[in-house]
Amino acid sequence: MVKFMLNGQEVVSQAQANARLLDVLRQEFRITGVKCGCKEGECGACSVILDGQLVNSCLVALGSIKGSTVTTIEGYRETERFAALDKAYASVSAVQCGFCIPGMILASECILVKKPNPTEAEIRAGISGNLCRCTGYNAIVQAISIAAEEGKGLW
Repeated sequence: MVKFMLNGQEVVSQAQANARLLDVLRQEFRITGVKCGCKEGECGACSVILDGQLVNSCLVALGSIKGSTVTTIEGYRETERFAALDKAYASVSAVQCGFCIPGMILASECILVKKPNPTEAEIRAGISGNLCRCTGYNAIVQAISIAAEEGKGLW
């Protein structure tokens, strides 16, 4: 039994301590914004924010997050900062299939929290753990820059 905060709510998982956080989120808690892409920590589709850090949930054992705070796209989308990123992504059509976008949005949040006015190089470094096979990265980089500019004071 592992207790942790999930999107602002205390939850208890009955899964084994060695279960992947990715699987627990999808199967036990029905959190489907966390995608299973590679199962190796290479694609970022399973990204979550764990205690303020962007992590690949496919590489996190459930037992290691006891008492931690996990935020998925489902929890983050309820925030004002998500609204700013959503608007920026839409303004430059930075979304096609959407598979990578939950992880990209969470990566964007982590970039902007650390550096509210990031350079293009800092944005590219910040999203480097997230693969996009449809849109490419230029529109995503542009969207994060727009969110940084138009969302001044949010991050």
